[in-house]
Amino acid sequence: MKDLKDFDISFIGLKDGLHQFDYLIEKKFFDFFNYDELNDSNIIVKLNFFKKATMFELIFSFSGWVEVACDITNELYHQPIKSESELIVKFGETFNNENEELLIIPHSEFKINVAQYIYESIVLTLPLKRIHPGVVDGTLKSEILDKLKELEPKELKDKKDIKDIDPRWNKLKNILIDKNTSNGTS
Repeated sequence: MKDLKDFDISFIGLKDGLHQFDYLIEKKFFDFFNYDELNDSNIIVKLNFFKKATMFELIFSFSGWVEVACDITNELYHQPIKSESELIVKFGETFNNENEELLIIPHSEFKINVAQYIYESIVLTLPLKRIHPGVVDGTLKSEILDKLKELEPKELKDKKDIKDIDPRWNKLKNILIDKNTSNGTS
């Protein structure tokens, strides 16, 4: 993908009403934006473009998956993507994209490129913490998981261990309890 001309919508020749555009988003799309957190992707974007006399309403629907690495095991998995987003485009004196839901373009424009909005919507859909579904349901077998299990802290096994705690710590706990129950006067 040399550039993102496939994502240009020339609205000057479009009649008022609904127009639909479909895009297939693959890894090379994210490569253009230098986004390297994905190994692969297969996302279908359906764009409903409502042209009105003084504005445009764009409704994006995303469905598919991206292949990402699990934050715990570093195993690759397909993270499902399913979301919708809207963008209103109005005309004004100068270009302004400060509002994420409203884009103002100059009166002299005759096309709009939606690639940046598609990219941002997909990236914002990704969870901050990426966990392989096999980790959640316990079906994933991995050396890393075995090692993490081995290194996890051991819980206190019985009441005997609790009695072995230094009694000075219990005195400190009492100070906190006394402070919390007081009415603020000393």
